[in-house]
Amino acid sequence: MATTSRPQHRERAQAAATGLTLFAGVMLFISGILDVFRGIMAVAEDDVYVSTPNYVFKFDLTSWGWIHLLFGAIAVVVSFGLFAAKTWARVVGVGIAALLIIANFLSIPYYPVWSLTLIAMYAFIVWALCVVKRDTFAD
Repeated sequence: MATTSRPQHRERAQAAATGLTLFAGVMLFISGILDVFRGIMAVAEDDVYVSTPNYVFKFDLTSWGWIHLLFGAIAVVVSFGLFAAKTWARVVGVGIAALLIIANFLSIPYYPVWSLTLIAMYAFIVWALCVVKRDTFAD
């Protein structure tokens, strides 16, 4: 009886790892697309953004747009690696999500509610990619 519970536990762990990786991939894809759109809006100098004259980390709005556009595009590409269950995509996914958390934190004065929303989404992505054990993830 003990021998039959071991494979079931392994199958459940593998299913959970696959589910969390798929969740992270979908969230990274959606968040990346949203950051790409946010970058396009900033590069086009849309009136959606608030002007903040006395901000310590002040960049030109176009600079923030290119940062979000570049990181968002990388996030979308990495999400396809997560859909294929690649280990490199998990590592890069954690890194790009962490960088996007920082970028969204630094751009809070320009678009506060949306920045906080994306920070939460990227935090879920980092959690989902880090909680899966290495031995349960097949490359």
